[in-house]
Amino acid sequence: MAAGSFAAVATSASFHLFLSSRPGIHRKPRPLPPSHLNISSSVQFDFHQSRRLCSHQKDKFDVLRTKVKLVDGEDDEACELVNGVELLIGEGGDSIRAYLCTAVKNNNGTGLLLLSDIFGFEDSSTRDFAYRLGCNGYNVLVPDLFRGEPWKEGHTAAELEQWLARQQPETVAKDIDSSTKWLIDEFTSAGISRKFGIVGFCFGGKCLIETLAKDENSYFGTAVCFYGTRMDPSLAHHINVPVLFISGDGDPFCQATLVLEMEKRIRGSKAVIYGGRGHGFAHRPESQEDDRDAEDAFNVSRSWLKDYLVFDEDKAAVSSQVV
Repeated sequence: MAAGSFAAVATSASFHLFLSSRPGIHRKPRPLPPSHLNISSSVQFDFHQSRRLCSHQKDKFDVLRTKVKLVDGEDDEACELVNGVELLIGEGGDSIRAYLCTAVKNNNGTGLLLLSDIFGFEDSSTRDFAYRLGCNGYNVLVPDLFRGEPWKEGHTAAELEQWLARQQPETVAKDIDSSTKWLIDEFTSAGISRKFGIVGFCFGGKCLIETLAKDENSYFGTAVCFYGTRMDPSLAHHINVPVLFISGDGDPFCQATLVLEMEKRIRGSKAVIYGGRGHGFAHRPESQEDDRDAEDAFNVSRSWLKDYLVFDEDKAAVSSQVV
């Protein structure tokens, strides 16, 4: 089955799909084409109506947060439709909510696990980033790392530390493992993807490092870590895939020295540090300068993922044809 025919995955009775709305986008919805997958009769599901994210303008235009930027030479029709659904992975007390964003028209057959910052998987900035990745052909799963209790703005630093202390590392790791297994099993069994990557912001960047360090099955081919907080450099020698680190030199929560150290310790990795940028600039830009560098950071990460996931898959297909 061609990857481009993929609309949504629903092949296991261990999860349920329910409607989701995308925050910040108010555009006329269009119905999705029917799924071409074999859907289990025991699964109840609904397809969320897709949102048109790209204008029909052929020229490059600037973007702020909830819009998707077209670059010269890209086909706006190819990134027009992105499907988003919320789902429940697992059963009973072990179940977790997640958000699945899939490309409909230009699906490149690649799955990404996106680990959010402390504001959680429902936050508009996180979902907007997932939509941008979907508009570029990726299928993105965003799990709820905080079991419905993300951090809320308006509290003190002391309260933040108390909240962080309540996030049990074992529970977070277990939920990431469950999400990874779901992503791998569903996409592989559906014939959608054999290549997977992982992306993380802030708290999710720390979790990304921990996840890669124990990825004994080599599920992930590469990763993009945006200003990971409290990363443990001792885990670096356990990581066997290249990681792109993106951060700002004005970030008090992710020191540039640590980022450069991680780059050196993980073979094939690369660090891109933006002068004058603070924490969260790439997915939460707060100024024109932030927005400019956020745009560049997205393009850098997109090229990285394409080189290590999409191009590798294309090369493998060519090699098999030659043989």
